[in-house]
Amino acid sequence: METKTILSLSRIGAIIMGGGAGTRLFPLTRDRAKPAVPIGGKYRLVDIPISNCLNSDIHAIYVLTQFNSRSLHRHINETYKFDSFHGSFVEVLAAQQTPTGAHWYQGTADAVRQNLCTFLERDYDYFIILSGDQLYRMDYQAILRQHQETGADLTIACIPVNHAAAPQFGIMETDASLRITRFVEKPKEPSILKELKIKPSLLTQLQEKLEETLYLASMGIYVFNRKVLLDCLDNQFPDFGKNVIPAAITTHDVRAFIFRGYWEDIGTIRSFFNANLQLTDSSPPYSFYAPGAPIYTHTHFLPTSIIEEALIRRAIISDGCRIHGAQIERSVIGIRSIIRPGTSLKNTIMMGADFYESEYQEPSESLYPLGIGSHCNIEDAIIDKNARIGDHVTITPQGKTNDYKGPGYEVRDGIVIILKNAIIPSGTVI
Repeated sequence: METKTILSLSRIGAIIMGGGAGTRLFPLTRDRAKPAVPIGGKYRLVDIPISNCLNSDIHAIYVLTQFNSRSLHRHINETYKFDSFHGSFVEVLAAQQTPTGAHWYQGTADAVRQNLCTFLERDYDYFIILSGDQLYRMDYQAILRQHQETGADLTIACIPVNHAAAPQFGIMETDASLRITRFVEKPKEPSILKELKIKPSLLTQLQEKLEETLYLASMGIYVFNRKVLLDCLDNQFPDFGKNVIPAAITTHDVRAFIFRGYWEDIGTIRSFFNANLQLTDSSPPYSFYAPGAPIYTHTHFLPTSIIEEALIRRAIISDGCRIHGAQIERSVIGIRSIIRPGTSLKNTIMMGADFYESEYQEPSESLYPLGIGSHCNIEDAIIDKNARIGDHVTITPQGKTNDYKGPGYEVRDGIVIILKNAIIPSGTVI
């Protein structure tokens, strides 16, 4: 990812939103913030925007946190360490009660508003506000360059989406210069959707077919001029998408930056599941590898994985795994995963473990060993960290309704989720 720096590094501040409860990703967010959810075997969702910032020569990064933030704080503090001479930092700003504010973050805009005193301590000319739960690769210098060249007050990154997806997003209407003239949050009325369609002239500019029905959806990525951010937050509006952006369109020069790459909002169990499994494709729409633009994460210093007599088709195997005599198809296997003989995994995300059990550990009658036992059949499942699955266990969502719950597992979006630290006894059929 080639970047062309347009500004001094010290003049751009990045703000990553990491404080939401992530209810649609529950139970993966039962014990962790959404940006701390593991993805791709060894990464966390928050690694994506932080790495995009570093690869775009933006080195002043704030992460705003609130809900279930302990593991997120630990990951950031252990991962993003810089020397004293570089000037880079990733600073966590947790929600706190102060003499001037006694309530927690009420929304994305309120979270930024409550931390303005910190952001204004440095002489940033621009602020780029990012989400902590999206999968994409972007050179932020491109949107900053357009923002500066057009003289915009606020620039919003947008991506074309089809008719089926439009009601899930904030949709923009623009003029020929990409100035945003209208913003509707999650439109569902057919008449409104018809009015918001991308106009033929812009479809031609985007090299799309004129008969295509596309809409410009907000990606939740905003570039503000310093003074404009202060003006837009000089109120009690709680949220950028629902409140601040619609108001700003009527008073400021707000432009759209159109992004054409892969982008996935990891908002539901199904989108999380699909985004992970797509990583195993021969030509995946997103790859964690790009020359010169790595995705950074915590270095665990784990041994290479040991695989014996296994049959593996289209899978990602992370560091420190032990796989013996298993069949694995279209699956993502996380760090320190242990899979025992005769077990079959298909369309499965196994997040692995936070630790190894010592071979000298005292055996316990009630405690199954970490990982998956022998002769198990698992399909269309997410196995959260530190799960202990016995022998001869069958796991499949077939025949189960959504939101079904059982001991140590839940079914969401047609996927079985084995909970973090769950124990699934031998012989269990789910």
